[in-house]
Formats: sequence, structure tokens, C-alpha cells
Amino acid sequence: MNPTAADTSSPRSMLKSFIDACNELHQQIQNEHYLDSNNPQHIAVQTRILDCIDASELPAFERKERAAEAAICLKEILDRHQLPSWDEIPDTAEIESAGGLEKFSFWRIPGTRITIARVEEGPQKHEYLFSTGTVDRAADYFGDVQASPYRTDGPLTSPNLYKWYMSTPHNPFVAAVVRRLPDSMRFGRTLNLTNWKWPALLVALLITVVFMTLVYRWHLAITQRTRGRRNLAYCMTIVFPVAAMIVPLLFEWYARDYLTIRGTPLYIVSFFANATATLAGIVVVFAASNRVAETVIASPRVNRQGLNAQLIRIGSKLTSLVLAVIVMMVGGQYLGIPVGTLLASAGIGGLALALGAQDTLKTLFGTLMLMADKPFRVGERIVFKGYDGVVEDIGLRSTRIRLLSSHQVTIPNDELARSDIENVGRRQCIKRVIDIHIPLDTPSEKVEAAVAILREQLDNHEGMNPDYPPRVYFVDFLPTAFTIRAIYWYHPPNYWDYLAFGETFNLAVFHAFEDQGISFSLPNRITHTSLNSEQAPLDVRMVDNSRGS
Repeated sequence: MNPTAADTSSPRSMLKSFIDACNELHQQIQNEHYLDSNNPQHIAVQTRILDCIDASELPAFERKERAAEAAICLKEILDRHQLPSWDEIPDTAEIESAGGLEKFSFWRIPGTRITIARVEEGPQKHEYLFSTGTVDRAADYFGDVQASPYRTDGPLTSPNLYKWYMSTPHNPFVAAVVRRLPDSMRFGRTLNLTNWKWPALLVALLITVVFMTLVYRWHLAITQRTRGRRNLAYCMTIVFPVAAMIVPLLFEWYARDYLTIRGTPLYIVSFFANATATLAGIVVVFAASNRVAETVIASPRVNRQGLNAQLIRIGSKLTSLVLAVIVMMVGGQYLGIPVGTLLASAGIGGLALALGAQDTLKTLFGTLMLMADKPFRVGERIVFKGYDGVVEDIGLRSTRIRLLSSHQVTIPNDELARSDIENVGRRQCIKRVIDIHIPLDTPSEKVEAAVAILREQLDNHEGMNPDYPPRVYFVDFLPTAFTIRAIYWYHPPNYWDYLAFGETFNLAVFHAFEDQGISFSLPNRITHTSLNSEQAPLDVRMVDNSRGS
């Protein structure tokens, strides 16, 4: 038989293995004054004890410690209660005679509330162990009989095993220090924790809090200096949140293995240490996702201020959000929170977030729509609801535009997504339409000459695209002038080059008209004056002759 395994084939063999292992553990503590978790002999004894405990329903983060405490409490109860003889406890033969495992599912120690039950599923299936209910209430059962005396017959007892277990260190050096302390410090308890452990625990807690605070401050400071400038250094700052995640686990390990904190104080320390590590793990997820995104954006093929870069950032945030939820679910389950509770909390939290952040969500969806349609990019000039300027930045919430007046305007992305946008920056050319008016008394020959001059000046002009030839026509007779319309398209759409060519064209037409004696029509001006020498408003009345005078 494996010396590190208990015989759990029947209630009798399991109870005998359990009592013998507990007595052996008690003897080790009495001889060495500490319990070394790395000593193979100590480990073998502890394993045989825990083999007799059904810890399947205990939270994962405290399963081993809760099972160990329950085992010690059960041994203290058994040492105070008169046990039946071994022959009266069912063994394998009695189980078979009773109809097999299916008929003999549990056995309760007479006169106690301790039940030994057959496990129906899991890695210990068909083994007889202390039942989950007994394990869960073992500490309460022990509290009820703690004042009772130890029995004097039957199997060997382990006097004060619980006291020694709760106060004995795991480390021989610590044990040597503790042995020199007065009994009030060694065995006295405050808030269910041995007195000598309080100073060491509080100092370790203070160091942990200070270190985590410094780590996060260093992380924020170095991240702000390196982000967007030195990508390798920025990626290396991930070590800070990782360190902050490890520190609470180191604190728990120190409290459990060096200070040997037991019972409720250990469960509190373990719970908050693992909860803090879980939250820090969520921070690590977001930090790692951001660094992956920034590494991709640092590629020369990606414009850091463009829509693709923003899409990468949003994708990384959504991915990190999903991973954070997974970390929260796994961590919560490890802490003993039911999955149904976690899912319900996530659903309620998501609903509350959705109701409380409707505007933010609208803006986010507007950003996604802009990134999917890509109606403009950083550096392009757009016209939107009277705003005319160059796009400077496209953020997750809003877009910043530098107006032609040099003012900056910030527009929410959801407003941009549902409005018409004129993208001036993507025009293929600049179109100009000119209406030239000449007086009504201009002869037809000079009208034809004016059309010819315009056509000549625009023939194969600067910036002309063969697909967009210029057009010149005599288009209209107005009450005050003849109208000649000229249309041309300037390529490429460089605005300053377009203005320079327009000036050259205007001067050339002006000089050509002067040479041909063609005048430009001036706007008519009508001046009304009063009949006397004093200026006064002219009184004009409309008279309806159909009604008579």
C-alpha cells in the first residue's frame, strides 16, 4: 500500500487511517515544534489526513486550508467522544453483506453528528470520507465540545492538537524564534489569530500595500514618458502590472507558509489576496492588449492618427474587455462565487452600464461606423454643418477639426456618423465657373471675339485634364448684359496653384478685352432724389387704377 495514501475503502479503514495519521502528526509537532510543509515525512502524514476529507464543495482558494482545519477539529471531537470498538464500525465485508456500495451509502458515528459517506462522483468516487456537511460544520461541532475532557480509553488521543496546529510555524527558523516567546504570545489569541503572528502580518501587509502603490505610480509615470515614443520601452513596462499581480499572492504565501495563519484569518487573507490578484490580472490584460495594439500601430504601414490605428485600438479594447470578463469569471469561481451569481452580476452590471452610458455607447457606435465607412482621414479637409477645416485627430469619442480660421472645433463621432459630410480633401480637381457680362450695346462681332478670347486662353491650359476639357459658351441675354460662361477644371486640386493660375487667366482675359475694345458690363445704379434741394426719402406709392381716383 502507498504509505502516503489513506485506506478509504470502508468507514472502519478510513477512520482508523485518519486517527493514526492525526496522532502521527501530533507526535511530529511535539518532537520538532514546527510543521515543515517541505518535509516528505510531514507531507505524507498530511496527505493521509486530507485523503479522508471530502473537500469537493469548498472554495478552491481555501480548499486545502479549510480541509486541514476541519480534519483537526474532527480529531479533537473524536478524542473527546467515546468511540465504538473497531468491530462495531462497518468494514468491507459488512458493506458487501449489506448489499454492496449501492446499499451502504453512509454511516454516522454513534452519539455524534459526524457522518462518513460514500462519494458518488469525482476523483474519489466510491471512497468513504467525512461528508461535505460534516466538513463544512466541523469547526462549529468542535466549538460545542471544546470544553469537554479528553477520553481516557480507546484509540490514542492528540491533546491540544488544535492549539498546536493553529500556532505552530512551518519554518524551523521561525519556530526557534517563537519558542523563546512567552506563552501569552505563543498560544494567546486575539481575533482568532495567535498573538505572535499579528506584528509580522501587519508589517507584511504594510510592505505589500506600499510596494503595490509604488509599482502602479512607476507604471503610470514611465508609461506616459514612453508611449508613442519608444515602443520597446513602453512594452517593457508590462512588468509593473505583472509585479503588482504577483505581490498579493506572495503575501498570501508568506502568511500561510511562514506565519502559518489558520482558520478565519487565513480565509480572509486568502480571499482578499486572490481578489486583489484577480483585479490586478484584469489590469494586466488591458495593459498587454494596449501594448500589442501600439506595437501593430508602430508599423510604418499604419498611420498613427488614421482610422485604421483607431480601429486597432478599439479592437484591442474590446478584446481585452472579453478577456477581462473571462478572468473575472475564473477568479470569481476560484473564490467560491457561483457561476450563476457571476453571470447575473455581469448581466445586471452590463444593463446598468448600458443605461447609464447611453451617450457614450452612441458615440462608440458612431466611431465604429466612421471607421467602417472611412468618410475622411486625418489631414483631409471636410465641410460639415458650416464647419470647413482639416481633420487633426479622430478619437474614440470625438473628432477634432482645425478650421480655416485656425480655430479648433471638436465634434462627437455619433453626430458625424449620422450627418452629410463633404470631403474636400478627396476632390479630383477644382472646378471654376465664370460668368462674364458685357454691355447690351456690344456688337455681335465683339461678342464672338470675347468667346474666342476665352477659348484661346483656356486651350490646353495649365492643370488641364484631357478628360475634363474647358467649356466656353454665350449662354444668356439678361436685361442688363450679355452673359458668356466659361468652365474649367484644375488638376491636381492644389488650391494655391489653382489661385495662381486663376490670377494669370484673369489678367490675360482683361488685357485681351482691352486690346479688342470689349468692355465689361457694370451693374446698373439708380439714384432717386427729391424735387427740392434738401435730401429726403422719396415717397413712392402704388395706385390701383381699377378702383378710380
